[in-house]
Amino acid sequence: MRKINTYSKATVSLSVVEKIGQLFMPAAFINDSEEEIQQLEELIKKYGVGGLCFFHSRASAATNFEGKKKVLYNENSLSTLKKLINRYQSVSKHPLLIAIDAEWGLAMRIENTTQYPYAITLGAMVNNDDLIFEVGRNIALDCIAAGIHWNLAPCVDINNNPKNPVIGYRSFGEDKQNVTAKATAYVKGTESEGVLTSIKHFPGHGDTATDSHLGLPIINKSKQELIENELYSFQKLINEGVDSVMVGHLSVPTLANDNTISSSISKDIIKGLLRNEMGFDGVVISDALNMHAVSNKYPLKGELEWLAFDAGNDVLCFAENTLEGIKLIEEKATQNQIEDSFKRIWHLKEKAFQIESINTEQTIINSDALNKKIAEKSLSILNGSSAIIKDFSAEIFTGISNMQLPDCQFFKQINTNKQFRSLQLSDSETFDVKNILLALFPPQVKPTDNFGFSNEELESINTLLESKNVILYLFGNPYVLNILNFKKAQSVVLAYQNFHVFQEVAAEHFLGNFEAKGRIPFNIAPSK
Repeated sequence: MRKINTYSKATVSLSVVEKIGQLFMPAAFINDSEEEIQQLEELIKKYGVGGLCFFHSRASAATNFEGKKKVLYNENSLSTLKKLINRYQSVSKHPLLIAIDAEWGLAMRIENTTQYPYAITLGAMVNNDDLIFEVGRNIALDCIAAGIHWNLAPCVDINNNPKNPVIGYRSFGEDKQNVTAKATAYVKGTESEGVLTSIKHFPGHGDTATDSHLGLPIINKSKQELIENELYSFQKLINEGVDSVMVGHLSVPTLANDNTISSSISKDIIKGLLRNEMGFDGVVISDALNMHAVSNKYPLKGELEWLAFDAGNDVLCFAENTLEGIKLIEEKATQNQIEDSFKRIWHLKEKAFQIESINTEQTIINSDALNKKIAEKSLSILNGSSAIIKDFSAEIFTGISNMQLPDCQFFKQINTNKQFRSLQLSDSETFDVKNILLALFPPQVKPTDNFGFSNEELESINTLLESKNVILYLFGNPYVLNILNFKKAQSVVLAYQNFHVFQEVAAEHFLGNFEAKGRIPFNIAPSK
C-alpha cells in the first residue's frame, strides 16, 4: 500500500493549488462507462483531488434521479469497485482517500455484499451495544477488503418526524440517549479496525418532511430546543473525538442569525456553532453538493464549492465543478483558510493510511450469525402480548402475505412445526377466514408512495385488520404502521428486516420458543 507523506513534508511538497485540490472529493460511480472513467482519471491527474466518494450508478437516489432512471443490476459490482479504486489510485500523485456511504454495510451501494440491519433496527435493541460495536467493526473490515478508508456513517439524526422522507429508518430513533449510545458503539467498532467515520447530518435532519436531495428543509426551533435534542448526540460524539462531522443541507434559521441559508454553506453554523461553541476541531465534510437543496440555487460553476469552503467545510463531497471551484478558492481564500483545511484533511489521511495493508483478496464477512443475534434482541411486540399469540397459534388460522408465498421464509419456518393454509393478500378467499396470521413485507423502505403499497393493497390490509382476528408480523420499516389501522390487530410484532434470519427468528417467536426483547425506538400513531 502506498504511504502518504507526513504533514510536515506535505507542506513543503504541495503547491497552493495542490493543497486546494486535496479538499475536493468528486463522486465516482461503480457502473460508469469507460469514457466516464477516463474523464475522472484526467480530473485526478490534472487537479490533484484528495479523494473520491463512491456511489452505485448515475441513476441512484444519490444523484437525484431515484425512480426516474433505471438502476441496472451488476452482480460483479464489488470486483468492479476494487479494480476502479486501484485504477484511480494508480494515476494519483498522492494517495486518494476513498469514501463510501456504508451505514448498513457495503450493500448500501454494492450488490452481493453483506448487509447489516438498518439503524432503526439496531435502535430497537435494549442495550446490547456490544452487538452494534460488532456491526461497526465488521463493516470496517469489509471496507478495508474493498479498499475503502472512510465510512460516511453513522446518522445521529434524532428522527422525531414520522413523515421524514430521507432519514427515518436510517436513524437509531427519536430518543437522544438511545441514539447517542448506539451511534457511539457503531463509531467505536468502526474505529477499532482503523476505518474513519463521519457523524451526520449536522445540525440534525430528523425533524423535517422534506428530502434535501430535492429541496431545502427548514427547521423552525429555538436554539435551546436544538441544544437539548438535535445537537445532543453530536456534542457527545464530538467530546469523544469523532473523526469528522458531515453538515447537511437544511435550514435552521435560529442557528444562522435568522437566515434561511443551508447549514452546509452557513458560517454561523459551521464556524460559529460547530467549531467555536461545540469545540469540534476535526474534519468537516459537506453533504453531497449535487443535492438540489443547494445545487439548484447556485448555477454559476464553482460558486457553490467556494461558498461551502468559505463557510468552513474542509472536504467538498460530490463536488461537480472541481476546476472552477479550485480557481475560485485560489482567488478568494486567505492563505490561512487553505492551510487550516489542508492541515485537517492531511492529518485525517495520515490516520487513514496507518492501516498496514489493504488486502483486496480478503472475502467479505458473512453476517448471518451476527444478524441472527440482532434479530433476537430487536424483535418487538407493539400491541398485544405473547399470551395472546400463544392462544392464537393453538387455533386454526390462515397465513396471508403480500410476499410471493414460495419466498416467505416466515411461513416456511412455521410450517415445519405447525400446518396451516397460506394465501396471497390479493386472493379473494382471504375474506372467508376468521383468524389471520398476516405477514407484511413493505415493497420499499422509504415512505414515498405509501412504502410501495398500492391503494388496493392498503385497502385489503386495513379491511383485514378491521374485520378479522389478526396477528400481524411486520418485516420492514415500522413507520408503515402510520398508514395502517394496526391497533385493530390482536397483536403486532415488529421484525424490522426481511432477511431470512429475521423471518426465521420471527417464526420461532410465533411458535413460542422465545420472548421478544426489543422496543420500538419511536412513537407510532395509527392513521384511523
